Amino acid sequence: MVMKKPKKDKEREDRIGMEIIVDANGPEEQAMGWYYYLEDKLHFPFTAICNEKRAISPLLIKDEVDVIGMAPEEECEREMFVTMRWERDGLAVPLSQLTPISETSAETIEAVEDWHYWSKMGYKFY
Repeated sequence: MVMKKPKKDKEREDRIGMEIIVDANGPEEQAMGWYYYLEDKLHFPFTAICNEKRAISPLLIKDEVDVIGMAPEEECEREMFVTMRWERDGLAVPLSQLTPISETSAETIEAVEDWHYWSKMGYKFY
């Protein structure tokens, strides 16, 4: 299923450009800009619902998970991953696959929505 590209959101574009990737020189620095922005803005743990099936993840649409942290930096060089409770050590899943529930902090919801926007706009780390 192809997702429809959202309308440009000037406020979100400005936040991404001025806070997240402002000083990035190249794809690695863009990825790390996103990583540290999300690490700072996401308040763990939080509960999220799976919003799409991905071949790289065991989650099914509507699965509810506890998100407990960011995945290791080296896992986030192309896409942002978070760790969910899973057996003993947790499991990294794509952040784009998750939507926080409404009881989640506004800052966390905004940061996740920023990543969803970036992804849906087709932006990549270049």
